[in-house]
Amino acid sequence: MRYKKAKSYALHILLFIITLITTTIAGTEWIYGRSLLYSFLNAEAVPFFTSAQIQEGLLFSLPFLTVLTCHEFGHYFTARYNGIRVSLPYYIPIWLGPVSTIGTMGAFIKIKERIFSKKEFFDVGIAGPLAGFVIALPLLYYGFTHLPAPEYIFKIHPEYKQYGLNYAQFVYEASPVPNIALGKNLLFLFFEKYVADPARLPNAYEIFHYPLLLAGYLSLFFTAFNLLPIGQLDGGHILYGLIGYRHFNQISPVLFFLFIGYAGLGIFAPDTPAEVAQWLYPGYAVYLYVVFRKTVPTAKYAVLLAAGLLAVQYGIVYLYPGTQGYIGWLVFGLLLGRVLGVFHPPAVDEGPLSLGRKALGCLALLIFIVSFSPIPFVVQ
Repeated sequence: MRYKKAKSYALHILLFIITLITTTIAGTEWIYGRSLLYSFLNAEAVPFFTSAQIQEGLLFSLPFLTVLTCHEFGHYFTARYNGIRVSLPYYIPIWLGPVSTIGTMGAFIKIKERIFSKKEFFDVGIAGPLAGFVIALPLLYYGFTHLPAPEYIFKIHPEYKQYGLNYAQFVYEASPVPNIALGKNLLFLFFEKYVADPARLPNAYEIFHYPLLLAGYLSLFFTAFNLLPIGQLDGGHILYGLIGYRHFNQISPVLFFLFIGYAGLGIFAPDTPAEVAQWLYPGYAVYLYVVFRKTVPTAKYAVLLAAGLLAVQYGIVYLYPGTQGYIGWLVFGLLLGRVLGVFHPPAVDEGPLSLGRKALGCLALLIFIVSFSPIPFVVQ
């Protein structure tokens, strides 16, 4: 038994260490705008990262993993407080070499026994986002109040120096690769407008080079995604606790339908070129069938649901040309529809929540509203 426990602890520690390494590498790559692998393979043309530069990646990895860890241990300690057997967090490292990542796909804890009450589902679900958000707020405040001088960008892009601080007028339109910017959420907009020194705010396309801001933004992104009131996400547990099994499982599929409907807006459109439509439309139709299949009793209903959504999306774009959703959400839609599930299991004890818990549920909704970005990453 002791050997099994020690082996389990070793796995959790190993995954955390690997994730710390991959997120530090990712942070360095985003700061300096090039991949570690590319620098290694092209060391003569592109300088390889120095140890000091890699250490700068810790400015991203440490705060980001702190928020992620507080989120997961919020779940863990609340579950333990309620007498629920639960694993320590499993961190998921990821590094794809030439493809930029953030170094991790997050973390999760494993519930080892059934949760018996609606109250326990609510408590465990809400504890993670609240704990992570409490840490993300001071991180964002510090990041926005300790911005480097505007000339910092010349350290990353020395080629901009010839244009001076008006570089934005010259470099983006001529860029051979797409320009990527972080999206906006209400909290980020608040810090930009009321907290940061306007003279030091980075250009939207350069914010990836500011590790504390990137870590804070991604913390909000993961918090908001987990607070989506669908299925067995944290937001699903919270909404289930507030409205109960029957009402939740009526509302959750509708919210999932709207989520997918927004994500795919603009794919099925009148102005799509024929050579693109011939492979895009069938692929998207199959995707819709796959994500909806587990939300309805039969395959026939999944086909009808997919066809209905295609018609609605086409109609919206026809009436309002140029309307776009965010295609990146379709990846998370697949995760929800096929892995996590859209419905919530019942609890033995469906007793009502206390007034205090209902107030916390409203607070979680507010956190979701100020943290959510409809378009998290903008590519132009």
